[in-house]
Amino acid sequence: MNGFFDKIGIDLGILVVMLMILVLILIVIILNMSLGLHRMNRRYAMFMKGADGQSLERQFAQKLKEVDRLSAANEDIVLKMRALQKNTGKTLTKYGIVKYDAFDDVGGKLSFALAMLDEKNTGFILNAIHSRDNCFFYIKEIVNGESYILLSSEEMDALRHAVHFDEVELEA
Repeated sequence: MNGFFDKIGIDLGILVVMLMILVLILIVIILNMSLGLHRMNRRYAMFMKGADGQSLERQFAQKLKEVDRLSAANEDIVLKMRALQKNTGKTLTKYGIVKYDAFDDVGGKLSFALAMLDEKNTGFILNAIHSRDNCFFYIKEIVNGESYILLSSEEMDALRHAVHFDEVELEA
């Protein structure tokens, strides 16, 4: 055999050193794989700890029931949210108020015009006119930001504030 390596031109010492290096590399790879297998066995033992196949099956069945219950609850919540969103558009969420003196002899700005609108700018304007002897309330319907009845300047200001309510909120 020695003659074969001599004919090829390979030194036997170099061949032995290369084989030793290859064996060391293979030992490192085997140790690494052994440690990985040991870690995997520990994880498997933790997973199966105190549980046989049937108890694991029961646990999975319970978790699946819980997932089904949560899924049904989520569907119910989504339906309720849609109903709330539908009703939210009808609520009076925008307002504008202007206080003023209706008469020269009454001070303190006790009169006011209050505009209450929904998201489509439909709602009403409540005007309270305060005098020394009486207080009068008037209500006017607003549809799409407009009134079919003539509005006073104070009512127009209150309506303008209510229509642009979201813009005022964003600036603040």
